[in-house]
Amino acid sequence: MWERLEQIEKRYQELERQIANPEVATDLKKLQALSQEKAGIEGLVTKYRQYKATAKQLEDTKAMLAGGLDEGMSALAKQEIESLETKLDRQLNELKLALLPKDANDDRDIIMEIRAGAGGDEAGLFAADLFRMYSRYAQAKGWEADVIDSNESGIGGFKEIIFEIKGKGAFSRLKYERGVHRVQRVPVTESSGRIHTSTATVAVLPQADEVEVAINPNDLKIDFYHSRGAGGQNVNKVATAVRITHLTTGIVSTCQDERSQLRNRTKAMAVLRARLLDSEQRKQEEEITKQRRSQVGTGDRAEKIRTYNFPQDRVSDHRIGLTLRNLPRILEGELDELIDALATSDQAKWLERQLA
Repeated sequence: MWERLEQIEKRYQELERQIANPEVATDLKKLQALSQEKAGIEGLVTKYRQYKATAKQLEDTKAMLAGGLDEGMSALAKQEIESLETKLDRQLNELKLALLPKDANDDRDIIMEIRAGAGGDEAGLFAADLFRMYSRYAQAKGWEADVIDSNESGIGGFKEIIFEIKGKGAFSRLKYERGVHRVQRVPVTESSGRIHTSTATVAVLPQADEVEVAINPNDLKIDFYHSRGAGGQNVNKVATAVRITHLTTGIVSTCQDERSQLRNRTKAMAVLRARLLDSEQRKQEEEITKQRRSQVGTGDRAEKIRTYNFPQDRVSDHRIGLTLRNLPRILEGELDELIDALATSDQAKWLERQLA
């Protein structure tokens, strides 16, 4: 580990020298590439330098104590040594976490798919609650959320809704949300006050670039049809909705949210690429190891990852055994406490495997 850290620090110093070179300053493309590489390792180098500074300070303090001090100074030196050792242990753990392999998808934009599960109309309402929760979380992060396709249940809920979220780090934060979400509450339509349990599934797909997923146009079947739902005369007279079927895999994507046929087709293709990328990555993961699925649980659609219990005002994440109160606040998009805990658990599992 230390040899690797030394190499990274030397590379950082070399990047600093290259960026300061006047010849590089005139080559904007090269300057940008070097600056991006430097920014990518800057945090790790800073942590390593802080660790070395603390280790040097601890060494010097121990040398002072060994050299002979009066009783008062000796007591202060021992306190300082204890404090520095605690600090050094913390910095070492931070270094190990910083060295963990990064998910290649973490910086990607995402496509989220929420579908009502068991529970009838109540499941559709819960799907709408989840959509609003993620939309508000995205807004708080300064990300852009845009609906691609939706199928309303008729009472303010969704049978399904597909939307994209664009913003740096969107996948790194929201990847932990995929799975089955369960709600327990008394439905508005329930006159007897009986608690009802329903579910909704959440899928989180990293967006794929065109160059990453090669799609043969001959493998596509593209249909145009009239949009359903509100939309005025355009909905009734112009077939702007798009359905794209990938004949090789059978994967289907649709978009009807835009009034423009071209924009709907562009969005539908983005969904198709994301699904194809996700499918390919899942195949690769399964070939590498059947025990993978290390993104906190398996991410399997059949796994209940979280319960939202209204009568008890609690949200419980079953993967890490965490229970939080103030459910309304969480449904308003305040998800960081949950996501931070999931990310920390994920990092700990990676670290365990690395140390093993």
